[in-house]
Amino acid sequence: MNQYLFLSLALIASAAFADESQIKLKDGPNKDLVASNCAVCHSTDYIQMNSVFLDRKGWEAEVNKMVNVMHAPINKDDIPKIVEYLTTYYGKQ
Repeated sequence: MNQYLFLSLALIASAAFADESQIKLKDGPNKDLVASNCAVCHSTDYIQMNSVFLDRKGWEAEVNKMVNVMHAPINKDDIPKIVEYLTTYYGKQ
């Protein structure tokens, strides 16, 4: 019976340590600002996943939603810098 318990725990542990590496953000002005603010709450993978859908207005709405609805602790003065980075490097083409 102990071998089944060990096997079950090993499977659970391997799933917990599965590769959940984040997408590396593109280099550019305010990259660190985006990484430090956005990655606090979610994976930066969301940035790349949304890049095919969001233009400047979309990124503005998304960042403002994170601040106003989700209560992300982002300094209001940083919002335009974050939006600029997201639009420049991950804006819908």
